[in-house]
Amino acid sequence: MNKLTEDFDTATDGRAARWEAHRTARNQELLKLARKAVHKLGPQVSMEEIANHAKTSKPVYYRYFGDKEGLRQALGAMVINDFRRRVIAAGLAKDDEASALHAMVTAYLELAANSPNLYFFVTAVRPEAAFGAAAGAKAIQDESVGALNDFFEEVTGLISERITRLYAANASSAAINLWPRAALGMVRAAGEQWLRQPDTEAKPSLEQLANELTSWLAYGIAATPKA
Repeated sequence: MNKLTEDFDTATDGRAARWEAHRTARNQELLKLARKAVHKLGPQVSMEEIANHAKTSKPVYYRYFGDKEGLRQALGAMVINDFRRRVIAAGLAKDDEASALHAMVTAYLELAANSPNLYFFVTAVRPEAAFGAAAGAKAIQDESVGALNDFFEEVTGLISERITRLYAANASSAAINLWPRAALGMVRAAGEQWLRQPDTEAKPSLEQLANELTSWLAYGIAATPKA
């Protein structure tokens, strides 16, 4: 390879690297703007509304994400990975098992309550994706579903470790291995129902719900203290 060819290849590689860095930065910028639009306008927001809120055009979003579903997946992966980091960090920051469970439940509810619009936008899953995976068919590639599964796997591992310590006597039971995923399902279902409730005196506060859920998880509903 002569020097002229080598210099040309180096320049080409440099331009390609700069272009890729530009695309990555622009991608993240568009996601952050879309995040703000969904937070303000709601989970049913249109691509046109997102683009208008971001002071750009729909073709720009289509160029980077393909369509609204592609945008949802990319934004979902960003938001869910943020959930993952914060919930795991909250659990690891506590030494005793009950406090760790409470910290993780509280962190999850706080993040969801901070923007219910964003939460419901990014956790929506297309029926065909869910049924395809459930039926054992080739699952439709969904970046946000992958992030959500990674989140559940990591939280499941941490909860398994904590619950084994809390209930060492029953840790050998095969059924107890099902508990962490069941716990996650309960927290998610209860949290989403709570988010949808109108803000009335009958609605529990975030702190009250976190306390109740932690008590149910650690000791069962029969152990919940009476008012």
